[in-house]
Amino acid sequence: MTKAKIIAEVALATGMSKKEVTAVIEAFMSSIKKNLLKRENIYLRGFGSFIIKHRAEKTARNISKNTTMTIAAHDLPSFKPAKSFIQEMKNE
Repeated sequence: MTKAKIIAEVALATGMSKKEVTAVIEAFMSSIKKNLLKRENIYLRGFGSFIIKHRAEKTARNISKNTTMTIAAHDLPSFKPAKSFIQEMKNE
């Protein structure tokens, strides 16, 4: 599903114009990005959590050149679905 389809569905469900819904969705996504960049997790009850996962430094191998390299430690954004959401998916 694309952002345009989400906007169309929300506009249909709420009776708002697509322009208004676009502004709301953009603000929502911007807020999530801003808070994740501040290293704050976001919890949406019944839906899931946007969390930061830390990846430790590790050694990787390039098999074709037979060399090793070090991949630095880094943080990644991740989504963890809520237990109730997982249960709904299993029951479907």
